Amino acid sequence: MNAMKTLFMCGILLMGCALLAPAVVTPGAAAAPVKPTDYSMRAHWLHLPDKAQKKVDVFYIYPTAYSRVPGGPTICAVDDPGMMKSAQLAYSRQATAFRTFANIYAPYYRQVDAAYQLSLPPKQQEKIIEGAPATDVFAAFRRFINRYNHGRPYILAAHSQGSAVLRYLLSDYMKDHPRICKRMVAAYVVGQSVTPAYLAKNPHLRFTRRANDTGTIISWNTEAPTIAARNPVTLPGGIAVNPITWTRKTAPASAGQSLGSIELDLATGGTPVLDEDGKIKRVMGLADARVDAKKGVVICTTVNREDPPYYIPGGFPMGVYHTFDYPFYFFDIRANAHERALHFFAEHPASR
Repeated sequence: MNAMKTLFMCGILLMGCALLAPAVVTPGAAAAPVKPTDYSMRAHWLHLPDKAQKKVDVFYIYPTAYSRVPGGPTICAVDDPGMMKSAQLAYSRQATAFRTFANIYAPYYRQVDAAYQLSLPPKQQEKIIEGAPATDVFAAFRRFINRYNHGRPYILAAHSQGSAVLRYLLSDYMKDHPRICKRMVAAYVVGQSVTPAYLAKNPHLRFTRRANDTGTIISWNTEAPTIAARNPVTLPGGIAVNPITWTRKTAPASAGQSLGSIELDLATGGTPVLDEDGKIKRVMGLADARVDAKKGVVICTTVNREDPPYYIPGGFPMGVYHTFDYPFYFFDIRANAHERALHFFAEHPASR
């Protein structure tokens, strides 16, 4: 399918999203104090609606968009031009899944260079994530809650490094703010592992079991049936949900059951292709999905792991479809998030 061969730009432009998922620790335990970015400045927001016209919000945390040049800093400035450009690209192929029914709020935040992150022992990786990245996202989320949200139900959505930070937001901030946690429709912690150990340490959190569960975590990492080397973003014991059926059952869901993938345009650097009506183009029958409970991942069998765009030398190991976690199941994500929001309103009529 030639059109879908443009679905590779995540792997080229966002190589940095191959962050090694840090082990679960108590957030903030060892991180040095870091001054947060000022989120009263509109320039520090990737996307900020002029007016909230919908009844539910999405707070989106993008994957690694920063790749340092030789001699550059290991953690970028919040206004680093390259990071901002790649963050906008990630937003277009991930966060836009929610725009049909939700107001989307997305901060820029300081990020760590992935190559440097991967070179460190796990404990040092944890400290870096809970440093500037988490400090910024926590500050942005507080601004979102206090200034923009106005008590509406909200969805948390992230990928890769963004999901590594989101785990801390869920375990730390939500534990300390139970009333705000109760307004959470769902948390899409995609492209990082969520483990039973993490959930055991955070009894205020639950992992999803059904397509319309609310107040729960949804997570998966996508792989081919076999991979050439270790997946750098997974942890042993990770829990995965099938992004077509939205259950943890291991029965496969065919590509024909999927609501559709998106096509990305190589000529524009990987932005979604739009149809003649200006809507994101839908490609049917591309990706199937099966939960491998032992590995804690989702298996996709219907693309050729050896072909570009699914494998790019120098990127993720062959068969690790990390950069396609959202594009493969884009329209399934849209429908599922909307379904969860509708179910939340049914459960909480006063929130309408």
